[in-house]
Amino acid sequence: MRSAGLAPRPGYRRLDVLCLPVLGRLLCWRHSRSLFQASLLAVAVLVVVDGLFGPQLSPRNLAGVLPWVHWRGLVVLTLLVAGNAFCMACPFMLPRRLAKKILPRRRPWPRALRSKWLAASLLILFFWAYEALDLWASPWLTAWLVVAYFAGAFLIDGLFRGAAFCKHVCPIGQFHFVNSMVSPFEVAVRESERCIACRTKDCIGGREVGGRVQNGCELWLFQQRKVGNLDCTFCMECIHACPHDNVGILVRNPARELYDDSWRSGLGRLGQRPDLAALVLVLVFSAFLNAFGMVSPVYGLLASMSRLLGTTSEAVPLLLLFLGGVVVLPAVLILGAATLTRRWTGATLPVTQIGTRFTFSLVPMGFAMWLAHYFFHFATGGLVLFPLLQKYLADLGLPLGSPRTGSGTLVPEGWILPIQTVALEMGLLLSAAVAFRISLDIFGDRRVALRASLPWVAIAVALSLAGIWLLLQPMEMRGTFMAG
Repeated sequence: MRSAGLAPRPGYRRLDVLCLPVLGRLLCWRHSRSLFQASLLAVAVLVVVDGLFGPQLSPRNLAGVLPWVHWRGLVVLTLLVAGNAFCMACPFMLPRRLAKKILPRRRPWPRALRSKWLAASLLILFFWAYEALDLWASPWLTAWLVVAYFAGAFLIDGLFRGAAFCKHVCPIGQFHFVNSMVSPFEVAVRESERCIACRTKDCIGGREVGGRVQNGCELWLFQQRKVGNLDCTFCMECIHACPHDNVGILVRNPARELYDDSWRSGLGRLGQRPDLAALVLVLVFSAFLNAFGMVSPVYGLLASMSRLLGTTSEAVPLLLLFLGGVVVLPAVLILGAATLTRRWTGATLPVTQIGTRFTFSLVPMGFAMWLAHYFFHFATGGLVLFPLLQKYLADLGLPLGSPRTGSGTLVPEGWILPIQTVALEMGLLLSAAVAFRISLDIFGDRRVALRASLPWVAIAVALSLAGIWLLLQPMEMRGTFMAG
């Protein structure tokens, strides 16, 4: 049985990570997730301690470097090649387990909040606060943000049933959910015939294994009807709960999840979820606006807005910029594109339904911009961690040589822009392909589908050009010794 730590049988039709000789055995071990979480919990403790009590110069503090340079860069690279591994190793889940034991987690999550509207709003608030409060430059605030995350996970999942914090609240989790839609791996059933014959449905309800309770999926994703990575934390509970050894981490076509509108467990149909579409738009357009906040032209724009508003604070102009960039502009573009699609095809579908369905075609373009942006910071500051750790250990009385200062560049600077450009153009091509497949799924006829997809391809092209313009601008060297 997998719960006992034995590797699964090889020979399935699709590549299964759990069938790999070493990694598969590690992931099949039922304590593997706890090991990953404990490792990141130790890192989080270091971040909080150094952020509260260490030097408040961001490039010389773990709270200024680890979350904003290394974690973000590693997240997008991991999502690209492996899937939602960071949710699997989330350190906030260890205190959550304690909360479920000592707090009365009997309440259902409020029906009015069972959507992504709250999460989308919290994402806007977070991205605004990141710039307005200069979180990247404040180790102290970063440390308190980590503490607030632990407290939020503890209280919410200690009072409410299931995994309400992950599914409905956590902004970081929503970032992972949406962008893992372009990942080449998913937690999925190996042979659907076995699920049809299964009568116990332990992957969702859990079961008793060796005298202990093995939970099923707390996000209510029933494996037999699960599609893709949305809302999946890669917690592997369903893998350990399945008595038929029929759930794995399988390779897949990453684009299919974006154009497949079949009913999916825990989510329904994507085309009928405007809250999910809104979440996607917030993340796609925040990718570009977040990068815009780090290039020189933004300062002139904010200064002009401050003069117009008669204020010396950047907080209000930034709020207006974010609301305009991730709420108003996307709404106008989506409604305009949906109207054109409806007019050019003679479709009778409501404009909002067309817009909701096609919004998912922009996910690859948004992810490409996050990848290009975060790769820049990771590539230019990735090696900063080593002299910083040397200094940290020296302060504890454990010297490991003299700390080396410098930019900490991970790859030759001449490589960075070409890699970023390739990422953007690959995102554009995938977005265009997904838009056409969505059109083909709705309208059937290829010529009609081509006309229907043109407005959405135009949006993707515009975003791609905006991304290239942003990459050509001087960007702040945040999180490196050159910054301070």
